[in-house]
Amino acid sequence: MSAHLSFDQAPPISVPLRFFLTAPLFGIAAGLLLAIDGGETLANRGHPFTLGLTHLIAAGFLLQVMAGALFQFVPVVTGGNVRRPQLVASLVHLGLGLGTPLLATAFFTLRPALFTAAVSLLAPGLLILVAIVGLALIGVSAQGDTLRALRAAVLSLLPTALLGATLALTLSGLVVSPVARVLEAHQAWALGGWALTLLAGVSWSVVPMFQITPPYPTALTRTFVPAMLTGLGLLSMGLLVSAPWADGLLLLGKALLLADAAAFAAMTLNLQARAKRKNSDSTRLFFRVAMICLLSFCVVGALLLATGGSTMTELPVALGILLLLGVFGAAVCGMLYKIVPFLVWLHLRSQLPKGVIPPNVNRMIPPVRTQRQFWLYLLGLALLLPSPWLPLAARAGGLCLALSCGLLLANLVGPVRIYRQHLRQHHNQFISQNCADGERPES
Repeated sequence: MSAHLSFDQAPPISVPLRFFLTAPLFGIAAGLLLAIDGGETLANRGHPFTLGLTHLIAAGFLLQVMAGALFQFVPVVTGGNVRRPQLVASLVHLGLGLGTPLLATAFFTLRPALFTAAVSLLAPGLLILVAIVGLALIGVSAQGDTLRALRAAVLSLLPTALLGATLALTLSGLVVSPVARVLEAHQAWALGGWALTLLAGVSWSVVPMFQITPPYPTALTRTFVPAMLTGLGLLSMGLLVSAPWADGLLLLGKALLLADAAAFAAMTLNLQARAKRKNSDSTRLFFRVAMICLLSFCVVGALLLATGGSTMTELPVALGILLLLGVFGAAVCGMLYKIVPFLVWLHLRSQLPKGVIPPNVNRMIPPVRTQRQFWLYLLGLALLLPSPWLPLAARAGGLCLALSCGLLLANLVGPVRIYRQHLRQHHNQFISQNCADGERPES
């Protein structure tokens, strides 16, 4: 696996780190707002407060990490040439970093002007990301299941952004659209086409490499993306077409998406059980929780499809928490604990003098710190899942989420400090040595 990695094409470490270190701030903000509000509004997924929190987590926490991962993953794993990575990353980071809090505030206050302002920042940032990274992926001559998944994920980000912008402009009064149908399509493309496809594509490489598991079977990796795009196409047609058979397309699309996601989750758990190393570090635990939550979501979703749905308004909120925090949030935390120390080691190796060995990747973040964050995150998830029915649980769950994201940020800052300390130390040694060498002839 590592033989195919192009480490020499990795962008400057500041490119992905700016996203990785910003993301936990949005998790902290979402948790604190939940702790203050108390969760009384979580009983309905359409409540403005719920929508604002959703976008703090989805567009703030998750999208930041996924964008940063793309800037690192595409050049190294696929060999794609992301042009002007520092400039592009700065523009994307600025758009997401300013647009997301504006969008959340727009939902909290329902001020039309804020929706317009949020779109004017988020849309250009996402379009730049899709355009530059998409061109890099198109320009790759090699083929592979990971590459196909990355292309599909970046492609799916385009309808995600356009549908989201349509909804925001509808709320601002500038556009008229069928909100319920556009919202459902937006959620499907965002969570399935973008987030889950990107997670799966990265997993094809990362899980066997970092968790020492057997490779994913080609029967899954080759069919996942076609099944996902087919399901999204059927769902979109079912929502857009006004015909007697449209509901059948919608049902078929949802069933295909659930089956595809369940196959990925079940296979990942199977591979983890067959891992060569049985130690349960925090990365493995986070990923296991993510796959269990994804499998649970698929089972509940299948039951709702088979029974015609549920009248409980709280259930969609609980399923959203399960998907956003249980699946994607947990997977993101687990991957960050591998990616950030590895990036520090990789860049130190290339910048330190020959013969100087960078710190061990596994010792940059003490395991006890990652374990504390894992258990606090798990406690927060356990408290937030019933919070649509038990508003008091949202306060405790939100506080746990805020503290957990705070610990995540502190844990990620640790390797960055190691990186700076080592560069500074060897830079000072180099200057001292040169000064000493220059004085000898005069003496």
